[in-house]
Amino acid sequence: MKNICFMLIDPPSLWEDDISETLSFVQSCGYEGVELNLTTELIGRLDEIEHSVNQLGLIVPSFLTGAIYSEGLCLSSSDRDIRARTIDRLITYVDIARRFQSILVVGLLQGFRSDEPDEDIANARIIECMKEVGEEADRSGVDIVIEPVNHLQVGFNHSVDEVQRLVHHIGSTSIKPMVDTIHMNIEETSLIQPIFECGQSLRHVHLCESNGGLPGFGHIDFPEVLGALKKIDYRYHASVKVYRKAGIKEAAEHSMSYFKPLL
Repeated sequence: MKNICFMLIDPPSLWEDDISETLSFVQSCGYEGVELNLTTELIGRLDEIEHSVNQLGLIVPSFLTGAIYSEGLCLSSSDRDIRARTIDRLITYVDIARRFQSILVVGLLQGFRSDEPDEDIANARIIECMKEVGEEADRSGVDIVIEPVNHLQVGFNHSVDEVQRLVHHIGSTSIKPMVDTIHMNIEETSLIQPIFECGQSLRHVHLCESNGGLPGFGHIDFPEVLGALKKIDYRYHASVKVYRKAGIKEAAEHSMSYFKPLL
């Protein structure tokens, strides 16, 4: 596995310092890069982000896409126009990912049962949409990962196995599975078997404690997870995700001090 990165979920206006200072602090903790959430605000500040990461020698391994669900966009919607607009937006995000040599993470955009109660119909729509997005990703050389998200936060494809089947039906060489330890903790019976089942197709990893807080203060067996990644010769980045019970600085410092000895 390459070095770990730190996820900044909130838009820059909610960071503890300005963009350059926040990214400089993350780098000083020992992270190789930052995973960012494509909120409207962040998209408006991509030039600042690009300048800062280039100055600091950081990378942006991945961008989250779920923020646009709050705009009414959804891959499983019964409204054909909504699905078309979701496809168009994801295609613009492919361009952003290409600019930063990043991947895109698709999870929440699959929607909820309130968007489509019938799972088979929902998956047919998701597949249809992602085939079109995948064609653009193939042309652009950008990878897209489908995140297995737990049943409390997304309506479909909660397990790694379900996501692998979805990826198979989409049929794009650019669309691959990922894992997130907090969702695996809810949906899977093992934290490592899904990793072994993905094998070389695994393209991205979120390292998140069982309570969403600081690593080591829940019950995720991170040494076991990292050991499984080593056994499959996982060669990409993993992003540390802390979204509760700590600010950016505390989360970044603590997470690196926790994971560094394990790596």
